[in-house]
Amino acid sequence: MPFNILVVEDDADINCLLCTLLGRQGYQTESAFSGSEAKLLLSAQGYDLVLLDLMLPGMSGEELIKDIRSRSFVPVIVISAKAETKGKIENFKNGADDYITKPFDKEEVLARIEAQLRRYRNFSTPEQSAKLLVYQDLVLDISARTAKIAGKPLALTAKEFELLVILVRSPDKVFTREDLYQVVWKERYAVEDNTINVHISNLRSKLARSAPDQPYIETVWGIGFKMA
Repeated sequence: MPFNILVVEDDADINCLLCTLLGRQGYQTESAFSGSEAKLLLSAQGYDLVLLDLMLPGMSGEELIKDIRSRSFVPVIVISAKAETKGKIENFKNGADDYITKPFDKEEVLARIEAQLRRYRNFSTPEQSAKLLVYQDLVLDISARTAKIAGKPLALTAKEFELLVILVRSPDKVFTREDLYQVVWKERYAVEDNTINVHISNLRSKLARSAPDQPYIETVWGIGFKMA
């Protein structure tokens, strides 16, 4: 499967340029235009590498690096106009794996990405490579996109699977309907839209048929949903 790279850059032109460049090399990409949006995507999905600008709205790149390192070893390459040596050193101390100064050379960016992905692949544990998510008797295989409860296959639609992955990745986090809709459908959420409620209801029904005595998804009234 191709590597999946999150491009965090608030300048739409640069973000598009990087995604186009990476796409031509066979990488899958996803865009975030603020630190807070990137944090949400990272809590909901798995990535193989993060390309990160520092001067971002919502949450700075420096803060995002610290947040990423509190829960993940995913490679982080900073691409920033900030060229001061002191700032670079501080970002390395906080957990950045590499630092590229703008304006950047396209070939250098690709070479540095390839080097970080090579290290990440070589030093990942078998558990990380397998990309299995386990919650109680529920097992989600991210690569194969399959779900099982107590060893029995669970038939899910693509959207149901993606919703369940988001919830299981962060079982203690409460996700709003807007959070879930924006990550899975990648569109702005309309308050009157009932899509999330319908999909969560279908998920609950399927989970209940396989494990009638075990609640899996909890509604946090007035906020959203989390794993029970």
